[in-house]
Amino acid sequence: MSYDVIVVGSGPGGYVAAIRSSQLGLKTAVVERESLGGICLNWGCIPTKALLKSASVFEYINHAEDFGISVGNSKVDFDGVVKRSREVANGMSKGIEFLMKKNKIDVINGTGVIKTGKKVAVTDESGKTTEYSAKNIIIATGARSRELPALPQDGKKIIGYREAMTLPKQPKKMVVVGSGAIGVEFAYFYNAIGTEVTIVEFMPNIVPVEDQEVSKQLERSFKKSGISIMNNAEVTSVDTKGSGCKVHVKTKKGEEIIECDVVLSAVGIAANIENIGLEDVGIVTDRGRIVVDDYYQTNQPGYFAIGDVIPGPALAHVASAEGIICVEKIAGHHPEPLDYGNIPGCTYCSPEVASVGMTEAAAKEAGIEVKIGKFPFSASGKASAAGHKDGFVKLIFDAKYGELLGGHMIGSNVTEMIAEIVAVRKLETTGEELIKTVHPHPTMSEAVMEAAAAAYGEVIHL
Repeated sequence: MSYDVIVVGSGPGGYVAAIRSSQLGLKTAVVERESLGGICLNWGCIPTKALLKSASVFEYINHAEDFGISVGNSKVDFDGVVKRSREVANGMSKGIEFLMKKNKIDVINGTGVIKTGKKVAVTDESGKTTEYSAKNIIIATGARSRELPALPQDGKKIIGYREAMTLPKQPKKMVVVGSGAIGVEFAYFYNAIGTEVTIVEFMPNIVPVEDQEVSKQLERSFKKSGISIMNNAEVTSVDTKGSGCKVHVKTKKGEEIIECDVVLSAVGIAANIENIGLEDVGIVTDRGRIVVDDYYQTNQPGYFAIGDVIPGPALAHVASAEGIICVEKIAGHHPEPLDYGNIPGCTYCSPEVASVGMTEAAAKEAGIEVKIGKFPFSASGKASAAGHKDGFVKLIFDAKYGELLGGHMIGSNVTEMIAEIVAVRKLETTGEELIKTVHPHPTMSEAVMEAAAAAYGEVIHL
């Protein structure tokens, strides 16, 4: 069977690339060894948000009296929470199946290996291998939980994010190693439903890629909710011999031993580039990622790569954008290369964290004179009414030209608010223009206008 485009992997990079390819009139197939939608949809973005929603509902019930409502004894049905999360993921995966049919995309189930001569060999469950050819092959095989030598995952006591979503029972105590998005989301979830949680972070701040003020605020909020945090700390080994785990942590004060039921390793991801035929085809990699040009072509003509297998932020929305640009270029269109400086990052713990562009430290390091405006949600009427006063919006402007260099938010619903900053940065809006953009009242999003006004000494409600 011959195609215009074969996509290997059906995560948010692969399935989006396949749909756009079909829309552009190209005969398209997608190869998937597990479930349509990939990790994001089945074991990442979507089911974790379902878990986090359950945690937030439980928190609301426990704090109902703050809102003048009396509720009886509430308890978490851990199995029920996990079951709902899986149902949400399964429903979304069926939605992708529908989109494949609607767009007349052939779904080839099995493990794909790329071959020279623009071919893909797919081995199905029975062990039968079939070769398919295409004018263009897109590698979108994603990534998996990275393993550290000191934290070999056994799937029972030392686990990755997949096991963290479907544990047979709720642990009493958990140590989370790493405080990126995955680490802090699971730390929040398990703490909210009653597990005793300790975060161990190698860097000086949790969520280390975020603006330092955001990191400090999240640390305060987490500590207030009972999460223990160890910064500048490193797990050297885990003793799993007994019924639980003894986690050996090296800190500035010396070694500490923490006892827990489960250790969640959330120390990043490793790209799935092994055993997919890269070496045979002669595709160049660097530091565990596939090297590509601005339009995602590898060093071998007709072979492309998108998503977590290439350098750049390993985010679902980035993979989708890359997939669209890649196939539009294949189809002979003239897409703009992706602006990696304007990619939003979102973390869905509570309070939520969202950011785009430069941090204050990065702007100053670049030698840019800046104006900084901050507006706390404690001064927001909507935040007070909703009972979510933690957090703030922080905007960083170039003092000379008024360019919005970065936006950093922590608080309720900020993952929905960050899109405004992404859009106005794309449109090269200045601080003055943002101040004059009338925002609806009362909303959390007013804080964006107020933060801009604060940068220019015009803030009203502070």
